[in-house]
Amino acid sequence: MNTEFKDYPAKLIQDKLQQCLDYEAKYGEIPQVTAVKKWCKSYEYRKREWEWRQNVAKSINFNTDYTKPYYNE
Repeated sequence: MNTEFKDYPAKLIQDKLQQCLDYEAKYGEIPQVTAVKKWCKSYEYRKREWEWRQNVAKSINFNTDYTKPYYNE
């Protein structure tokens, strides 16, 4: 598991941003596309999003049955 953030290549980010702009030109603005545009435009946003995903993965306890309620029966 990577413990250091490595940004995506600039070409891939630019291509994704162009896809978002093309989509918005054709269909209009929606929150999902706005979020991806923000992701494309901000290095800090991409880094924080990566850190958030890493922490979610670390928080999973493999010995816990997540289908049970939080209270004891």
